[in-house]
Amino acid sequence: MSQTRHVPVMLQRCLDLLAPALRDQDHPEPVVVDCTLGLGGHSEALLETFPTARLIALDRDKEALRLSGERLAPYGDRATLVHAVYDELPDVLARLGVPRVQGVLFDLGVSSMQLDEADRGFAYAQDAPLDMRMDQTTGIGAAEVLNTYPPGELVRILRAYGEEKQAKRIVSAIVREREKEPFGNSARLVELIRDALPQAAKRTGGNPAKRTFQALRIEVNGELSVLERAVPAAVESLAIGGRIAVLSYHSLEDRLVKQVFAAGAANTAPPGLPVVPERYQPRLKLLTRGAELPTEEEVAENRRAAPARLRGAQRIREDER
Repeated sequence: MSQTRHVPVMLQRCLDLLAPALRDQDHPEPVVVDCTLGLGGHSEALLETFPTARLIALDRDKEALRLSGERLAPYGDRATLVHAVYDELPDVLARLGVPRVQGVLFDLGVSSMQLDEADRGFAYAQDAPLDMRMDQTTGIGAAEVLNTYPPGELVRILRAYGEEKQAKRIVSAIVREREKEPFGNSARLVELIRDALPQAAKRTGGNPAKRTFQALRIEVNGELSVLERAVPAAVESLAIGGRIAVLSYHSLEDRLVKQVFAAGAANTAPPGLPVVPERYQPRLKLLTRGAELPTEEEVAENRRAAPARLRGAQRIREDER
């Protein structure tokens, strides 16, 4: 198992953001939720740093749960691991009888385990079956998306989720090729993308297949629609004084998190009121100025930290019912 998998991104900063809520005297046994357990690096640090905290950790990937379970075993019943997608957080908390939590952490994107396991098909650098499902027990894989989606839908996905300017060219090539033989492995797709792109497009932004692979992964796992439900649900689950930290890895995710936090931190009063009534006051206080970036040292140590963007917020008020 390679060492790169054991380097959680912006770890200390995440712990610092959550610390005031997890050391609050009013909550001697705080509950913190890791919505994206992965290999358990952030979770282990939370249990280690906050010895009175109870952890609830979610992941849709059964292999990640198994490996993390071994890693977190020394913490015994302080850690509860659940096979669930992070938008299922309200159901998970209801099932466990936990009305409110003091901390929530999201580390979005693909876990290093999924990138490192060749047969999962996430990485464009090695040939593998085009699967990309984070939960391999459900849903359709990337090959099926490529082989069966109408051309217009594929163009939409590549543009919306990959921000791929050459989406039409790439999709034309995919449609032409899939009629000859359905797609099965990643190497053929990578080669097709290289051939389809004009020279100028190949000179910018790393591997030319990167944006298409990102778009397929987001589509296969429904990542943005899940996130759209998950972040507001996580904010809702926070007790007053509770804190949330979210690590995003591309602009689409970061924009979504920014919108949810900004809406929570705004006052919703009609304009012109001399005094803003309680029910219109902000529910959230922003803890980061914009999105915080990893340090140069961290990126040098862990290249997967490079695109990370961290935002934090604190729940300061209940919703008016």
